[in-house]
Amino acid sequence: MSLEVRRSDYPPDPVFCFTSSDKEDVVPHKDDPVVISVVTMGRKVHKVLIDQGSSADVMFWSTFKSLQLSPDQLRSHDRCLVGFVGDQVEVRRYIKLRTNFSDDTSTRTITVRYIVVNASSAYNLLLGTPSLNSLGAVASMTHMKMKLPSLEGGVITIRSDQKMSRKCYESSLKNR
Repeated sequence: MSLEVRRSDYPPDPVFCFTSSDKEDVVPHKDDPVVISVVTMGRKVHKVLIDQGSSADVMFWSTFKSLQLSPDQLRSHDRCLVGFVGDQVEVRRYIKLRTNFSDDTSTRTITVRYIVVNASSAYNLLLGTPSLNSLGAVASMTHMKMKLPSLEGGVITIRSDQKMSRKCYESSLKNR
């Protein structure tokens, strides 16, 4: 017995559109990255960088400690993390945490596999392609927003905290 699954058996994917109305609350900028807040371990985590060029989801050691997570929750990670210019970062291990992404109307929750690194950063978390792909998310720096499908078939629009984004960006430039 064979069961054929047709594309029409699935609900249609929502259409993601960034329009001029998405820019109404954006202060003109040149280099501001998309920085959002998420909820993990029941706590709101600010300064979350959306990095479409990263192949990893990263939690910085200071964030791990501030969330009061137990080192016993860390799992072995046998690979190093290499930055854009070839610099290596000490990897503490990894942890899987349920993470909530929401706007004023809807929430999506996924389990994120954060690589925990011992490095200083202006950000608390870095969300790369693993989470963005899992969410089906699309980010627009021009519109300072990230959009992802809700489980109800709609679109969740998460606004970047532009003031925080600018502060983090300026701080990261100073740290180099």
